[in-house]
Amino acid sequence: MKTIGTYLHISLPKSINGYSSKSSTSPSSPTAISLPHIHNKTCSSSINRPPSFRSKSFNNNNNLFVNILLRRNFRLLLVIPLFYISVLFICFGVFSPIFRSPPLPGSVYRSPEIFNNLWPQIQSDNASAIQLSSVWSDRRLTEQKPCLNITRKRTGFAEPSGYLIVEANGGLNQQRSSICNAVAVAWLLNAILVIPQFNLHNIWKDPSQFGDIYDENHFKEILEGYVTVVRKLPEDLLEKYEYNISNVLNVGVRAWTRVSYYQQEVYPILLKERVIRIAPFANRLAMEVPPSIQFLRCLTNYKALRFSDPIATIAKTLVDRMIEKSSKTSGKYVSVHLRFEEDMVAFSCCVYDGGAIEKFEMDFAREKGWGDKFTRKEYIIKPGQNRISGRCPLTPLEVGMMLRGMGFDSNTSIYLASGKIYQAKRNLAPLLKMFPMVQTKESLLAPDELASFEGYSSRLAALDYTMCLSSEVFVTTQGGNFPHFLIGHRRFLYGHAKTIKPDKRKLVLLLQDTTISWETFKNQMEKMLLKNDVEGRMVPKVMKASRHYPIFMYPSQECMCFQGSTNSTRESTHTITSALDQQHKTMT
Repeated sequence: MKTIGTYLHISLPKSINGYSSKSSTSPSSPTAISLPHIHNKTCSSSINRPPSFRSKSFNNNNNLFVNILLRRNFRLLLVIPLFYISVLFICFGVFSPIFRSPPLPGSVYRSPEIFNNLWPQIQSDNASAIQLSSVWSDRRLTEQKPCLNITRKRTGFAEPSGYLIVEANGGLNQQRSSICNAVAVAWLLNAILVIPQFNLHNIWKDPSQFGDIYDENHFKEILEGYVTVVRKLPEDLLEKYEYNISNVLNVGVRAWTRVSYYQQEVYPILLKERVIRIAPFANRLAMEVPPSIQFLRCLTNYKALRFSDPIATIAKTLVDRMIEKSSKTSGKYVSVHLRFEEDMVAFSCCVYDGGAIEKFEMDFAREKGWGDKFTRKEYIIKPGQNRISGRCPLTPLEVGMMLRGMGFDSNTSIYLASGKIYQAKRNLAPLLKMFPMVQTKESLLAPDELASFEGYSSRLAALDYTMCLSSEVFVTTQGGNFPHFLIGHRRFLYGHAKTIKPDKRKLVLLLQDTTISWETFKNQMEKMLLKNDVEGRMVPKVMKASRHYPIFMYPSQECMCFQGSTNSTRESTHTITSALDQQHKTMT
C-alpha cells in the first residue's frame, strides 16, 4: 500500500490541483488509498493545519506564482519583438542613406534640377548661334551607279499563279513595311496582289484602310509591269469564300522568312488554292534578298506609296505655313519627333518627376493598353536600368537643353511631330522657355481644317511624316518605325540623313551631374552633333541588309540608283512641295 502511494505521488502530475479524497476501504482503488497518505505525509510535518486546507493553500499560492510568471513572460514575448522592430524602423529610416547603396549614374531623372541650375548661363550665352543652312557639312556625295537591269515581268510563267492577300498590322510605318514586303512577295510568287488590308489595332485605334492613307491609282500605276494590283478578288472567288476574306486559307509564315521558303513551300500552296492569305504580315520577309527584290521594295517605298489627296492637301498647307513662320531662319526649320505621349511613357516603364500621381496614371495606362503584361511575375520593371540603357523617351525639357547645347538659339523654328504630350502644360513649359517659336499641327491649322483627321492616328502621323521629311534638321528622340523610315527617306532624297539621333546613354549621365557647367555640357552636345553629321553620310560597314541595318533606314544601291541625290534640303523640299502642288492640281 505504501509503495503504491509513493509511486502515484511521483507519477501523477500536479494538475490534481491539491484536492484530497476521503479514505476508502476498497483495496482495488490505489488512488483512493494513496492520495490522502501522500498529502498527510508531505504536509503535516511542516504545517499544523488540516491536511486538506494546507494542500489547497500551498497549491493556490504556487499557481498564482506560476500565473504571474507566465504573464510576465508573455508580456516580454510581445514587447521584445516590438521593441526590436521599432529600433529597425528608426535606424533604417534615419540612417537609410548609409545602409542603402547609391543609385547608379544616370539612373535618376534630375533634368529639371540641372536645367534650373544652368538656365542663367544658358540665357547669358553670347556665343554665335548655329545657322540652319550650315548645320551639315557640305561634302561631295559619291556618284551613284546606274540601276541594275531589273526584269519588269516575271519570265517563265504563262499566267499568274493566284491571288495574294496580306493583312498589315501596327501603325503607319509598320503598315508601310508590310506593303513593301507584300509587293516583293507577290513578285516572287508571280501572284496578283490584292490591295493590303489594314488591321484595327487596340493602341492606334485607327479604322483607316489603304485608300484613306495612300493614293490607290498611283500605287497601281507605278507597279504596273512588275506586280498586278487589284482592289478585290474576282466574283467567283468571293462567292466561294462566302464574301468573307477570313475564310481564305491563312498560310503561317514566320518573321524574317527567306526567299527560298516562299518559293519552295508557299508557291505550291498558292497554285493549289488559287488564293492565299498571310496574316499578320509584319516583317514576314528577310531583309537580305536578291537585288531585284530589294529594288521592288525601294520602288514601292519611295515612288509607289504616295499619300492620298486629302492628306497631301493638308500636308502642303502645313509645310507652306511652317516655312512662312520660319522667316528668321530663311524658311528652314527643325522637326522633332517627340515621343512623350502617355502610352509611350507608360510602355517604357520609366520614372520621371510626377511622383505618386505619375505612378497611378502610368499603372492605369499600362493596364488599359496591355492588360496584365506588366504585372506578371516574370516581368520585372527596372526604371533606373531602362534610363541608363537609353530606353527612356526624352522629355521636352531634355530635347530643348540638347538643342541649345548644340548651338540652336531661341530664334530657331521647331515643329513638334507628336501625339498628345503627357502632362503637356507642365512638360512643355521648359521647352517653350528655350524655344518660343514652337509649332504643332494644332497651332498651324484651324480646327475645321484638322477636324477630318481627329481620331485617325495614322492620318495624323502621315501629316507629321511629310513635315519631318521637309525639314532641314530632323530630331528623333526614341526608336521605332517612324524615325527609321524617315531617316532612310531623307538619305534617299538628300544623300544625307540630316538627322540628330541623340546618344541617350551619354545624355542621361550628363543630366544627372548637378555640378556640371554650361560650357562642359555645351561642349559635349557639339561633339554629339558632329558625330551625327558624320554618321548621316556613312554607309554601314555591314554591306548586306539585316534586321539591324534595315533597307528602310539604310537605302541600298538598288534604292539610291534611281534617285538623283542633292546636297540641298531646300531643293529637295522644293521637290516635295512641287509634287504636292502637282498632286493638288490633278485633284482640282
